[in-house]
Amino acid sequence: MFSKACEYAVRCTIYIASQSQQGLRTDIKEIAKNIASPEAFTAKILQKLVREGLVTSVKGHGGGFEMTGQQINQVTVFHIVKAIDDDGTVTGCFMGLKQCSETHPCPMHERYKQVRSDFKQLLQDTKIQELLSGLKSGESFLMI
Repeated sequence: MFSKACEYAVRCTIYIASQSQQGLRTDIKEIAKNIASPEAFTAKILQKLVREGLVTSVKGHGGGFEMTGQQINQVTVFHIVKAIDDDGTVTGCFMGLKQCSETHPCPMHERYKQVRSDFKQLLQDTKIQELLSGLKSGESFLMI
């Protein structure tokens, strides 16, 4: 459903947030290693996340990527999806038609409308802060 870049972006953000909560900054090499993502691809993703204000980049000695407490508490999965894949992934037509609407529906429009709405709401309601608790307890993981 999401692009590989979007999947990595969510994992990047969660990893950076987990390190930030421990008072640590992390670099591209460490992020890529801990989320099983190619470094160059991770760098491009991080550029977008920084540009959108979802994570912070600190330059110079001791620099790296971090998230403020406010970012950790306010950034949602939807923010990340929108920054990387645009919101068409969760607002668009199930069949990918450009002109799908209530007045010009695709064959799946009526059936998919509620699913799409519920899924978008789930992404908007899920904050990075909430996803960190599973990591801490060992109930969830960022890679195999």
